[in-house]
Amino acid sequence: MTGDAPALLRRPGEAAKPEAPAFGPAVIVAEHLTARFGTNTLFRDVSFAVKRGEVFVILGGSGCGKSTLLKLMIGLVPPAEGTVSILGTDVWSTEGEARLGLLKRIGVMWQQGALFGSQTLLENVIMPLAEHTTLPPAAREEVARAKLGLVGLSEAASRLPSEVSGGMLKRAGIARALALDPAILFLDEPSAGLDPITSAGLDELIRDLSRSLGTTFVVVTHELASILAIGDRCIMLDREAKGMIAEGDPRDLRDHSTHPTVRAFFRREAA
Repeated sequence: MTGDAPALLRRPGEAAKPEAPAFGPAVIVAEHLTARFGTNTLFRDVSFAVKRGEVFVILGGSGCGKSTLLKLMIGLVPPAEGTVSILGTDVWSTEGEARLGLLKRIGVMWQQGALFGSQTLLENVIMPLAEHTTLPPAAREEVARAKLGLVGLSEAASRLPSEVSGGMLKRAGIARALALDPAILFLDEPSAGLDPITSAGLDELIRDLSRSLGTTFVVVTHELASILAIGDRCIMLDREAKGMIAEGDPRDLRDHSTHPTVRAFFRREAA
């Protein structure tokens, strides 16, 4: 998966990027979101839409609320104000079986993979299939092996998480998140802790899965090379502004933004 890595030695983000398809209608709509903990407001009045099939990146510096926004979007943290809908359903006003049905249509990969250490990679991927489907054991295993194959881990199916590399853990986490064929996949800091070559391979995998499966990706990251390599569109949060300060194609923001904080982020300059 790292055959294109030498191209990444050029200017970050200038590696060959597949031509983006025509994206579909919005599958996520966030309106006037505010996250507040006690008297501390992380961000306020954040609005955006994510289109079907695109790789949408939430970026910004440390402490700006990127991961909190992801948790708010998937129903783990309630907004202080505003609404968010996924696939036409309001996340926070839906309850019971309808809410569970909505959550089955999304997948999440957390920063450290969040795999169960006592189970093999195959068993980790089988788990959501055992919990949320009526497939017989043989069919669950077949599906799980197929998902591991998608991320290049067919030969590692019988290994424990402690027996594989950090990059393989991230891939296994993506395979498990794909187990139920979600329409939308959320990735929290997928490149964190990886060396540049492994990170480039993971970027390539995300691009390939997006294009081949038509899956919508929402990726939280502050890794500039990954943002430029995978992002079709992005929003940028800022801790000082307590909100969103930019939206658009990350390469356009790098080359044309006049906002000093945005320019500093993309050009690695002091603000």
